[in-house]
Amino acid sequence: MDTEHVSKTQFKAKALELLRRVEASGETLIVTDKGHPAIEVRQYRIEKRAPLEKLRGSVIELSDPFAPVGEDDWEALP
Repeated sequence: MDTEHVSKTQFKAKALELLRRVEASGETLIVTDKGHPAIEVRQYRIEKRAPLEKLRGSVIELSDPFAPVGEDDWEALP
């Protein structure tokens, strides 16, 4: 389903109704300013994983950070 967009003026007039709708449906609401997305309103989610768990496996080990990168890819090298 498409994410609903409302202007800041519409949000101000119907904030409680819109917040209850987001809470009940779990869908995201985008509040716009002059037609451009400004704020995203979504249901709060408790993060169950620790911050370090989120990063696990995302870091690449650099065993020799000063070694040339792509040495064989350069035609100008002798």
